[in-house]
Amino acid sequence: MDRAISPAIQAKRRRQRWLLATAVLLLVAGGLWAFRSVLRPSIKQDELLTAVVETGDVEASLTAAGVVIPAHEAVVTSPIQSTVRRVLLTAGDKVQPGQPILELDKELTSTALAKLQDEQLQNRNKSTLLQLSLERSLNDLEAQQQVQQEKVRSLQSALRDEQHLLGIGSGTQEGVRQAELNLKIAELELQKVRRQMQNQRQSNQADERGLGYTVQMQDRSIRELAGKLRQATVSADQAGVLTWVNEDIGSTVTQGQVLARVADLSSFRVRATIADAYADSLHLGDAVIVRLSGTDLRGTISSISPAVDKGVVTFYVRLEQNNHPALRANLRTDVYVVTRAHRGTLRVKNGPYYQGGREQEVFVLHDDQAVRRTVRFGDSNFDYVQVLSGLRPGDELIISDMKDYQQVPLLTIKR
Repeated sequence: MDRAISPAIQAKRRRQRWLLATAVLLLVAGGLWAFRSVLRPSIKQDELLTAVVETGDVEASLTAAGVVIPAHEAVVTSPIQSTVRRVLLTAGDKVQPGQPILELDKELTSTALAKLQDEQLQNRNKSTLLQLSLERSLNDLEAQQQVQQEKVRSLQSALRDEQHLLGIGSGTQEGVRQAELNLKIAELELQKVRRQMQNQRQSNQADERGLGYTVQMQDRSIRELAGKLRQATVSADQAGVLTWVNEDIGSTVTQGQVLARVADLSSFRVRATIADAYADSLHLGDAVIVRLSGTDLRGTISSISPAVDKGVVTFYVRLEQNNHPALRANLRTDVYVVTRAHRGTLRVKNGPYYQGGREQEVFVLHDDQAVRRTVRFGDSNFDYVQVLSGLRPGDELIISDMKDYQQVPLLTIKR
């Protein structure tokens, strides 16, 4: 015989069924939530680089490579053709004006100087002989002139005698004409001798001047070579630091060859190179930012090389702080030539996210999510990108490379 189930047992059974249904529902909901989480892409927060959108300045620039060089560097050249005999200083040593740097062999130049001096003695002897010869020729002509003058005076007296005889009837007309002819011939010969004397004097002066010029030029050559011989001990022309010196003892050097470089390291400038494709964008006076060892120094373009060498253009930068402690000779730097400047504009730090386009997709952090957003960018430099639209001040932008999530509208940030 069946017994009726008590109400307490029935209530207990109902509670168990409700608990089981609730557990199943919770399990299904948890599964759906877990499945949804699996479907939604996520990324760890420590894998991201972010930057906050802010207001500031953006200077559009071209990037060039630079090297720091002394603002003033003197080149010391060889005064003569010789060989390096002794090196007195090495690169890095400080020098004062007139301080010897190295010595050259003087033997070859000394021999050349002695030869010039011997030749000059010969020239001076030639000058003496020439003067004697010219004086002798002129004395001969003067003697001829005196003889001819006496002859003219004699013929003039003979003509007067003939004219007197003709007047008293003792002479003839023929005698007078002959006396006149003889006198005329003698006078012409006297004029000829005088012209020869004048020409001889002019010729003597020209010969003396010519030989005098030769002597003067030889004296100049002797003084010049003697000066070069005194400079065979090569010294500095200015105070500074020896940045380079020819230390190859015994090596042959030609006249004018660089032997040393002395730089004034109290001030510097920058020599920069950039691809020739940007040559038209460079102008004298353009603002420049030089970045070295975490320090930015400002300056302007002082000169631009007109020639293109291996596809690059060289230009020089004058620094506002040319004696900054961070400046070192031959230190390599990054150089940014400012082409445009925007003051008080919306900006965000540059990074791998920026592809150089005017409009692109980026991710903005919002709570624990990264939301994709279309943003328009303007000019840029190495540090910042100008924001034209799509972002507001205070927005936190992911600046990491997000190429793998280009088609994802929403990302979950895992902390």
